Amino acid sequence: MMRIAGRRLSSLSRWSPSSSAPATSTQLSRIQPSNGDDGSSRSISTPHLLNSGFRDLIRGFSSESLAPSHDLGSISDLPPTVAALKNPTSKIMYDEHNHERYPPGDPSKRAFAYFVLTGGRFVYASLIRLLVLKFVLSMSASKDVLALASIEVDLSSIEPGSTVTVKWRGKPVFIRRRTEDDIKTANSVDVGSLRDPQEDAARVKNPEWLIVIGVCTHLGCIPLPNAGDFGGWFCPCHGSHYDISGRIRKGPAPYNLEVPSYTFMEENKLMIG
Repeated sequence: MMRIAGRRLSSLSRWSPSSSAPATSTQLSRIQPSNGDDGSSRSISTPHLLNSGFRDLIRGFSSESLAPSHDLGSISDLPPTVAALKNPTSKIMYDEHNHERYPPGDPSKRAFAYFVLTGGRFVYASLIRLLVLKFVLSMSASKDVLALASIEVDLSSIEPGSTVTVKWRGKPVFIRRRTEDDIKTANSVDVGSLRDPQEDAARVKNPEWLIVIGVCTHLGCIPLPNAGDFGGWFCPCHGSHYDISGRIRKGPAPYNLEVPSYTFMEENKLMIG
C-alpha cells in the first residue's frame, strides 16, 4: 500500500498546468455568465469541478485494494480495516502463512494425536488403579493387628495344674495344663445336664492342654482361674461358674468359654491364631 501511495505522489509531482489546461478551459467555459435576462446566473458545475479535483487528490493517497474508486464520493473517517469489511473486494489479499490449518486426520499429525491420547489414558488408568488400591488397603488390617494375629507360646515352663494367661488380639487367653484327675473330672460330666452341651474331647486337641479365651460370655468380664464351685473359673461380676473344661455350670452366662484356633507346632510350642 505504501508503494501505491508513493507512485501516486510521484505522479502528482509531475503534474503541470499545461496538461490540465484544456480540461480547465472547458470547465471554466461552463461557468461564464449566460445571455439571460438578468445576466447574473451561473452554471452549477463549479462545485462538481472542485469535488472532482479533490477526489482525485484523495484517491492518490488511498489504497484501491481497501477502498474501491467508485465508493470515494465522500471522505470517510473509518479505519482501513473497517472500510475493508464494509466494502469487500476480490483485490484484498490475506496472508495465511501464520494461520495454517490442517484437516482432521492429517497424516503428519496422526502420530502426535495418538501419543497424546495414549498418554492421557495411561495417566487416567494409573489414577484409577491408585484409588482402588487405597480403598482396598484401607479395609485391610493394620500392621499392629497383623502382628498380633498369631502368637507363639512356650509350654515348657507351665507346671501341671497351673494356668497361664497370654494376650492375643487384645484378649486374654487361658492356657491350663491339666492333670490326670482334671481330665477324668471333665469327662465324667453328664453332657445332657449342661446349659451349653459340649463334650470335653470336642474342646481340646490334646487332653493335657486346655486353651480358652478368658472372656465371660455374659457381659465380657475376665473370670478368675482356679476358682468357683467346679474348680475351673469364676466370674465375680455376676457369679458365673465354669468347670475344668471351660463349660458354664452355674450363673447367668449363656455359653461356654470360647476356644480359639491354635496348633501345636512342636512338643512344647503352641501357635495361637
